Amino acid sequence: MAQMIIKEKEMIRINPSNKQKLEYSTNDGRTWMSRHNGSSYGDFSDLVDNGKELLATTSKGLYYSKNDGRTWMKRG
Repeated sequence: MAQMIIKEKEMIRINPSNKQKLEYSTNDGRTWMSRHNGSSYGDFSDLVDNGKELLATTSKGLYYSKNDGRTWMKRG
């Protein structure tokens, strides 16, 4: 897994200074915008794109997103 993935025309990453936030870039990482700001999932540690959904390992378990990381559901 990784802390940054490429999903179609976006780069999606775990914020390096706040692991509870996800950011995205549409210009090859020159600028980053907020995608998800939440603490209910814990700290993000890894991201993966399996083709159908994004998966994230967090300090509170495994989560999945079907909308490019805007919202998350607990896998389990």
